Amino acid sequence: MSERPEIIDRPGLVPDNAPGKPPLPPLRRETIDHGDVVQEKDVPVELRDGVRIYIDVYRPAGTESDLPVLLAWGPYGKHNTKDQLWPPAEIESGWMSKLTGFEAPDPKYWCPRGYAVACADPRGMWNSEGEGRHNGPQEADDIYDTVEWLGGADWSNGRVGMLGVSYLAGSQFIAAAMRPPALKAISPWECFTDWYREFAFHGGIPETGFLPRASQNMGFSRTRTEDTAANIAARPLMDDYYREKYPPLEDIEVPAYIVASWSDHGLHTRGTLAAFDRIASDEKWLEVHGQKKWRYFYDPESVERQRVFFDYYLLDRGEGPSAWPRVQLEIRDDETTHTHRGDLPWPTSDDDAVRLALDVASGALAETATDPASVWLDSRDGEVTVSYTFREDTDVVGPMRLRLWLETEDAPDADVFVAARKFAADGREIRYPFNALFDDGPVALGWLRASHRALDVDASSELRPVHPHESEEPLEPGVPTALEIELWPSATRFHAGEKIAVTILGNDFVARAPDPTSPVIAHTDLRNGGRWRLHSGGEHDSHLSLPMTPPNPTNGDPR
Repeated sequence: MSERPEIIDRPGLVPDNAPGKPPLPPLRRETIDHGDVVQEKDVPVELRDGVRIYIDVYRPAGTESDLPVLLAWGPYGKHNTKDQLWPPAEIESGWMSKLTGFEAPDPKYWCPRGYAVACADPRGMWNSEGEGRHNGPQEADDIYDTVEWLGGADWSNGRVGMLGVSYLAGSQFIAAAMRPPALKAISPWECFTDWYREFAFHGGIPETGFLPRASQNMGFSRTRTEDTAANIAARPLMDDYYREKYPPLEDIEVPAYIVASWSDHGLHTRGTLAAFDRIASDEKWLEVHGQKKWRYFYDPESVERQRVFFDYYLLDRGEGPSAWPRVQLEIRDDETTHTHRGDLPWPTSDDDAVRLALDVASGALAETATDPASVWLDSRDGEVTVSYTFREDTDVVGPMRLRLWLETEDAPDADVFVAARKFAADGREIRYPFNALFDDGPVALGWLRASHRALDVDASSELRPVHPHESEEPLEPGVPTALEIELWPSATRFHAGEKIAVTILGNDFVARAPDPTSPVIAHTDLRNGGRWRLHSGGEHDSHLSLPMTPPNPTNGDPR
């Protein structure tokens, strides 16, 4: 048996007055009356090794037994409750109460409908004992123990569900793979499930915007915690530190209502979709939207679907999701218009893949082979765009793969950024919701550090290259080299006369000034220098593989 990876930890950041969060209340078990909701604060849960963590349990007033439980498990502080998020999140007044934990279900909604809501501070976080670990085997054991404790509580009906966004979604996959008997259903809304490829590095390029903020937010402790940023800096290649963060998702058999978005490239889109594909649950549903993730999670219509799902599995109430399409995909049109399709599978099939050849000299994507051509650009501030005009209405649904022949003038590496974009027939670019707070995203994004170009051939497909990221192979300056670049999944309708454009550049397509208070992805630790030469045509078969399907005019939103 191989040795477990050594984890770098650090003294906890003083939790009492964490920046951007309310002051941490004293550790004291007490009951707080919120009218129709009663909060039992700082309930101790003893884990298998004797460490005690603390949870807050919200229950409907006057109900002391036979309650199903929704568990929210995340590191951001169970006291970190609020009735609004940042204004650009566009969460409307009344959608959240002041009891709502960050990215968690709202007790003011769930308790009056017959549920208990439990919010946990994990091991080593805030006032909980032990040393903090972020995902991985220790947290998996801890969530298992907490689920079973909740299922055995004297006020519980023995059934536990889990609900939440981001970290609170990833912890559900971890819990479900461990198969605690009391866990009866999960609803993870948007999370990464591959620490290396979706959180720490994009195509092997270090992520330097969101990661430092996340590392700090997971560091408030009275003991010690894992130093996520330091561990990632020490591990630029894929290794067991990343691999053991999640148990095998194939071990998940519990019913699952999974929600992903096309709008979270660089963080959650890829991993949530991959998780739906990998889990073994017979009863699983996928819903993918293109909106801002927090707004969509707290939208009353979304919350009602959550309730329908959990009512069925935790309360034997209603018809549940049996009439829902197993896969429901939002197809984005312009900034405000979209339709839904329930007739497409996920993952999409390579049978729908079409190759468009690049002509870098003319700026075209062509349906037939192109003549040999090349173009030079500055790797730090230049860009090249190629485009294709659709002759008929077409839905592009799924991941894309760009095969690009690149030559450096004198550098041994290149950090390549790719954006797929949509242009209306009048030439106006159409942008979409992006991450949780912004409205300026393209159709899709992709990245690759050229020295990470090695492929896992067996895992790769026509629409998605898979890179092991286990070693580096420098470029030879002056020699054209083929790169296979993954563009994360998207779903966009292109009407006749509209264009898909692919822009290739050496820095972030969507670039913002560093802001430690917002979920901005960025890549500033780059290896680019000098000029690149892009090749197409002839022996340099640069091309874009993308999935095309005709729109289904009879398929609207079945809900």
